[in-house]
Amino acid sequence: MTTARTAAQARPQQPTLRRAVTAWGSFSWGYSDVGADIFVGLGLVLGAAAGASNIAFLFAGIVYVCIGLAYTELAATYPVAGGGQYFVFRGLGDIFGFIAGWAVLLDFTIDIVLFAWSCIDYLSKLPVLPFLAYTSHPWTHFLVVFALIVWLAGLNIWGVRESSAFNELVSALDVVSETAILFFGFLFAFHPDLLVHTMTAAWPNTFNLMNGVSLAIISFVGLESISQAAQETQRPASIIPRTSISLILTILIFALSYSNLSLGMQPWHPIPPDAHGHQQMLWHFLGNEENNGAAVAVLASYVPYWGAFAALYVPVLGAILLLISSNSGVFGSSRIAYAMSRTQLLPSIFQRVSPTRRTPVVSIAAFCGVAVVELIFAALPSLSPGMHHLYARLFRGEDGITFLGDLYAFGAATSYSFVFIALIALRFNDAQSPRRFKMPINIPLTYRGRPAEFPVVAVIGFIGIASILVFTMITHEIGRIAGPSWIILGLVGYLVYRHRKGLPVFRSQRHDWRKAQVRILQEAGELELMDEYLRNVKAAEPPSATQRGLER
Repeated sequence: MTTARTAAQARPQQPTLRRAVTAWGSFSWGYSDVGADIFVGLGLVLGAAAGASNIAFLFAGIVYVCIGLAYTELAATYPVAGGGQYFVFRGLGDIFGFIAGWAVLLDFTIDIVLFAWSCIDYLSKLPVLPFLAYTSHPWTHFLVVFALIVWLAGLNIWGVRESSAFNELVSALDVVSETAILFFGFLFAFHPDLLVHTMTAAWPNTFNLMNGVSLAIISFVGLESISQAAQETQRPASIIPRTSISLILTILIFALSYSNLSLGMQPWHPIPPDAHGHQQMLWHFLGNEENNGAAVAVLASYVPYWGAFAALYVPVLGAILLLISSNSGVFGSSRIAYAMSRTQLLPSIFQRVSPTRRTPVVSIAAFCGVAVVELIFAALPSLSPGMHHLYARLFRGEDGITFLGDLYAFGAATSYSFVFIALIALRFNDAQSPRRFKMPINIPLTYRGRPAEFPVVAVIGFIGIASILVFTMITHEIGRIAGPSWIILGLVGYLVYRHRKGLPVFRSQRHDWRKAQVRILQEAGELELMDEYLRNVKAAEPPSATQRGLER
């Protein structure tokens, strides 16, 4: 064990990611991503699921708890940059690790542009900034969103410590502020009888309910940000379980509270069916393109007494939180690309770290560039009226933010499905790695003559997220075309890259996972866990011939 420590410490040091993220920083990275989702997802879900919006959030929330528990166990066990991509890569092999990582990259690049887009939507609700509204001033909206993406790229290239400090400050302000919205809303505007009436009178058809559930998962995407920062978190095996559980409970309470408050505040009424014959319900102030991107601000403005103040305050709050969520997208996409490059799933240029700032400069620039392309595609129907009919056919009447939401839901459901399978595989194939946190409800059994535990909650979570993936493919016309197209495009690039490098194309490379795990724990500063892991490995090895002779 001492030899392992000495050898690990004696290796030549190359520029690596700085461990500058504290316990609150770890929470804020997750909260800045997940906490902002309700600001975007609320309007989309209300416009689709109407009176069943709280049910849609409940279903997605249960799946989210399972996802959160899975990520907590895996990130504490394998504290490396890459998150879900690395877990799938280690549990299922190279090609599945690439698919999972590529799907997450889609999500994080969408994260960058979706939340920057909504940030400007919220600012446009201020009386002094109406010219930022996408519906009336698309070019101004587009240029400001573009400028935000460029600024965030520069912030992350400058350094994670500065970026993390930015998140920590605004996350603390938002926890208090979102609580205040709910407190005053339930105190002055909520009517339980109206909630029951709305759920009865505005219950959606099956298609819209599935659509609402698939969009509701948007409000819970982003917990992976904590695992993305694991390689830059101090003492991750101890910190990550505490911050993850706190985040899971905080976001679940907020999402369910906001959805029930929304249904119990204002009556609903039907609107004409859309182009596909789907009946919709909405408030007179929500459920349309103009307000969907700023639903929480509009909701808060209708709270009696407090609403006049909220109309000025909440748009600023929402904009700030959405900005740091977009910042988390820059962080997450660059760390995934960095991790995939280190394991030869992407070209080596993506693991290039600045020697002075120690940040993955190439990855940040490349995937912020992808986000800009997505921004152009989402905004183009309004920016080019002359091509409106062509893009109307592509978008099927969707507005830009709904288009981005479609892709967001697809990427999340795809990557999370693989993560659950990988967790089950790692429980059996890497039982020696110490798990300071385990998902509850495990069935003890024997696998290849060794004790193991089967995670029941992982199976429940997989069934739930697989259902959401099916709902997404059924109800989102763009999602079922653009999402798989992104995966296919990535796979083609992966196969070409692996062939040119002389690496196995469909099979996995040989990996010394024992040596890798020792290095991971040593670099994380978890030396006690490293020693425990080495003891577990030694105990699991078959006895030598000499030992067998002595035993006889």
